[in-house]
Amino acid sequence: MKTVDQKEDVMREMEKVAGPTRAFWQSRFDSGDLPWDRGQVSPQVQRWLDEGVLRPAQRVAVPGCGSGHEVLALAQAGCDVVGIDYAQGAVDLSRARLLGAGSSAAQAAAAELVCADVLQWQPPAPLDAVYDQTCWCALHPDRWSDWAAQLHRWIRPGGSLCLMAMQALRDNAAEGFIEGPPYHLDVHMLRALLPASHWHWPAPPYTRVDHKGGRFELALHLQRR
Repeated sequence: MKTVDQKEDVMREMEKVAGPTRAFWQSRFDSGDLPWDRGQVSPQVQRWLDEGVLRPAQRVAVPGCGSGHEVLALAQAGCDVVGIDYAQGAVDLSRARLLGAGSSAAQAAAAELVCADVLQWQPPAPLDAVYDQTCWCALHPDRWSDWAAQLHRWIRPGGSLCLMAMQALRDNAAEGFIEGPPYHLDVHMLRALLPASHWHWPAPPYTRVDHKGGRFELALHLQRR
């Protein structure tokens, strides 16, 4: 557990940048305080696998991989997965999950784990797909345009963005307050940052996926033009 002085250091660091810092996320993994963790893989992963949106042998990135549930599921499905997280604690937990599941040597080799800032990291080659469940909603809104541009750089033309858009609108939003994480991902905002000139958008309604605490996500599958 963090001491009072350590917690104050984390808060001071958060004040220097827009949104949560590496120290903030590491403190969560150090303490095991992971309220966003379902405790299992999202049911939407299997739906997208069944539909062929995510397929074996695809190069798939999972930014903000957290506890590694989705990294494990995609590796077991035969995808070539890279899980990326800001906190070393998340990378360590994901690695332990892969090992604890008794992953085969081939599956383990197909699941790379990287501790990095997703706004700085670049794949060695364009990706077939990105599965974003906990990354966008964890980034402060000041960084969203950078993240949208990064996704466009990462994914090859014709590739897929599988985005779980967290719906976390709070009462204070009516007065203009920005509260999070998780930050609310309004679909209108997403369409502005991921315009139809760059991405093929499916028509609504979008699948609702229930989450903890009464919140839910909208499952969005976009294809890069």
